[in-house]
Amino acid sequence: MTWPMLVGAEQAAELLADPRLRIFDCRYELARPAAGREAWLRGHLPGAVHVDLHHDLAGPTTARSGRHPLPDAGVFAARLRAWGVDDDSLLLAYDDASGLWAARFWWMAATWLGHRHVALLDGGLRAWTGHGLPVTTEVPPTPPTGNFTARADASRIADADATAAAALDPACRVLDARAGERFRGEVEPIDPVAGHVPGALNLPSSTITGPDGHFLAPAALAQVFGARLGGVAPAATIAMCGSGVTACQLLFAMEHAGLPGARLYPGSWSEWSRDPTRLVARE
Repeated sequence: MTWPMLVGAEQAAELLADPRLRIFDCRYELARPAAGREAWLRGHLPGAVHVDLHHDLAGPTTARSGRHPLPDAGVFAARLRAWGVDDDSLLLAYDDASGLWAARFWWMAATWLGHRHVALLDGGLRAWTGHGLPVTTEVPPTPPTGNFTARADASRIADADATAAAALDPACRVLDARAGERFRGEVEPIDPVAGHVPGALNLPSSTITGPDGHFLAPAALAQVFGARLGGVAPAATIAMCGSGVTACQLLFAMEHAGLPGARLYPGSWSEWSRDPTRLVARE
């Protein structure tokens, strides 16, 4: 079967009995990291395991890293296999925030490690419950260790130097997914310095989803990104945000719009702003 990037709630419900299906609950709250697991314990999709942003989708932080650095590729691949992921598994990730957190799982499993069948639940948990579909508090049984063979692609990652160069190169683009007031440097509630990478363009992640939590249609997304890319190739684009998480939602939307090939700056603003030698723009 062809596994789409977005799976609707009713389609996902029909697949619950498919032994290839693996479901990942990626709910998270920035101000209260334990909230995601607490929400999972209160109720989740049948068969869903909880994926923790700090412990599963990020590695250890350092004095110079961003807040959510990528984990070691081998460690994350082993984690996927421990969750029962095979090469032919159908992976479905969701959250309750329009894919804001689940897209990080998608990017790591699909773009970075090369799994061919990774999707987001369209509309997330809200869409699932809105269709009257069941949630459970049952902890799924531990599956047999999977056989997934990871093929980490370092070419889909950009570091600070590459991001700095691309932001000032007319043939490239750096898209920052943070809210406009943070990008402009008017406020900064999390990181030590307010502002943005000189030359970067702001494309808040809120512009790629509708009020119902669903992603915009591919044609509409292509228009949103086209206005920012200005003819620049997607492959010459780098996405960033506060800590390399929300940027994955932009990358997902680009792929869904038929604009593949952009890179992720995992350290993003939280890494950039910790280095006093890096220039900061405000506007």
